[in-house]
Amino acid sequence: MAAQVADATVELQTRRSGLRSFATRRYLLVIPPMVIMILFLIGGIFADVIAPGDPGQTNLLSRLEAPVFSGGTSEFPLGTDHVGRDIWTRIVHGARVSLIVVAIVVPGAALFGTTVGLFAGWRGGIIGQLLMRYVDVQLALPAILFAVLLGAVLGASLRNVILILLVWTWTVYARLIRAEVLSLKEREFVVASLAAGGSNWWIMRKQLLPNVFNTIVVVMTLEIPIVIVAEASLSFLGVGAPVEQATWGRMITEARNYLTHAWWVMWMPGLALMLVALSGNLVGDWLRDLLDPRLRNLG
Repeated sequence: MAAQVADATVELQTRRSGLRSFATRRYLLVIPPMVIMILFLIGGIFADVIAPGDPGQTNLLSRLEAPVFSGGTSEFPLGTDHVGRDIWTRIVHGARVSLIVVAIVVPGAALFGTTVGLFAGWRGGIIGQLLMRYVDVQLALPAILFAVLLGAVLGASLRNVILILLVWTWTVYARLIRAEVLSLKEREFVVASLAAGGSNWWIMRKQLLPNVFNTIVVVMTLEIPIVIVAEASLSFLGVGAPVEQATWGRMITEARNYLTHAWWVMWMPGLALMLVALSGNLVGDWLRDLLDPRLRNLG
């Protein structure tokens, strides 16, 4: 009997050690994506300091110059495009555009979608049902087609891009939060609060919202790369920010004709977009696992 207990203890310790090792590896793996996202944030905020030049300034005498690591000059570290604009400057200022869009769209969509989800899940009724039927219809539509149609109607401007992405993304929060609330409203502490005379507003604010907060944070994190790619996609398709504004999507679409003999014109903004989108997804996945109690308690 004592031997069996000892074996079980050793097995349990080995399993816990393995779980701790796994958790440590996950923390280490998320450091590079976090660094990239921090650099993206710094680049967007301090774009005028990091790249003080005009992103729209042309110089036909310096068109299609190679990056410094491919035989170019240090004046244009990442080369120039087909009209001589500095790619480094345009990438940094493009990061600012993406950051502005993310800073408005993600919290705005989270606020509106969470409000709708809380109301539809707790109160329900005809209005709640109608709201969720609209959410179902919008989520059933091809997202990029929906965004392009709105862009074609509203026109190309940064304000319209923000409006389109707000309309596009709030439904994700609404559906998830409603599902969480429908589960929470049957829990004992919510039923007890209602029986004790708690108002609907008090219960939603004090009982429901704190219990869906982790979900909101995780979805916001996962939506950051989606919004960045969506903004770039709209610019790529010509319904995003104005032509004179440097965006990663616009840089990629303008570089299509030069890919064979000036690869850096498309590769540089494409690489920036890929790294930020991938890093955002990895950080979001890590945060989701961190805030999920079932996974967090394994360590």
